[in-house]
Amino acid sequence: MRATVPSPLLEYLRPWKLFTLVAGIVLLVIGAVLKIAPDWDIPISFIMALLAYLTAPWSLRVLVQRRWKLLPLALLATWFTVDGCYALYWHWRDPQVLSLMRAYNFPASLALYGLCGVLWLYRGSLRDLVGDASEELTGVRR
Repeated sequence: MRATVPSPLLEYLRPWKLFTLVAGIVLLVIGAVLKIAPDWDIPISFIMALLAYLTAPWSLRVLVQRRWKLLPLALLATWFTVDGCYALYWHWRDPQVLSLMRAYNFPASLALYGLCGVLWLYRGSLRDLVGDASEELTGVRR
């Protein structure tokens, strides 16, 4: 187990986390280029991915650590990332797309937000993550 807890800024700069963020953005951009849905475009892909990167692990940590005083702020961050920025963007860009797709976007975006929170929740290097996961799965300490 790791001895120290790194600073929050360091967590955002970890190469494995940045790699997964970039990989996710690449997949979102591919979906936008393929025009899978009328509301799937490149700018909102970047906006929502970056907001999820900044807020999803923190929001999930608030729940996991039962920091109930921060729950309203965590729920606000979750809502804004999953729906609020989407609604603002499409209200400005094309309100018809917003009215057509908002109900479908919410559950998909919320599920992805939760997955991102789980993925990026771990505080540590990729080596530490693999080692800690191995310890938990095998019961053998390093």
